[in-house]
Amino acid sequence: MQEFSLVDVYPVKALDYATAGDASATIKRKLKQLGVDSTILRRIAVASYEVELNLIIHSAGGTLTLKMNPTEIQLISSDVGPGIPDIQKALQEGYSTASEEARNLGFGAGMGLPNMKRNADEFSIQSEMGKGTLIQMRFHLS
Repeated sequence: MQEFSLVDVYPVKALDYATAGDASATIKRKLKQLGVDSTILRRIAVASYEVELNLIIHSAGGTLTLKMNPTEIQLISSDVGPGIPDIQKALQEGYSTASEEARNLGFGAGMGLPNMKRNADEFSIQSEMGKGTLIQMRFHLS
């Protein structure tokens, strides 16, 4: 297994709507500077934004980690939070448990997890009630 030449960790605060999108924008800029293909870059930008917003809306805070080697990019979201009671339901387009505050700000349309899964080459999610959620996404570079 190849080691990762780049590992960046971005802390994401719960309910911090003022910084929503900052981590994903930084990830996009960094990968663009590194010359990642624009088609792959677009998919990563969508997935990183969606997972960042999920951390803000649904968790008690967490981290978004970017890892890269010559063959793949990984995005890993890890949070402390309520967990997801029904992952299959949460993966359905339009299903949302977002608060009224999030919805009033234009978030929480229920497309986050479906967009992450659709854009990643590999997608996995594990969640434990009362503990938190781990989402791992891989994007192949070759």
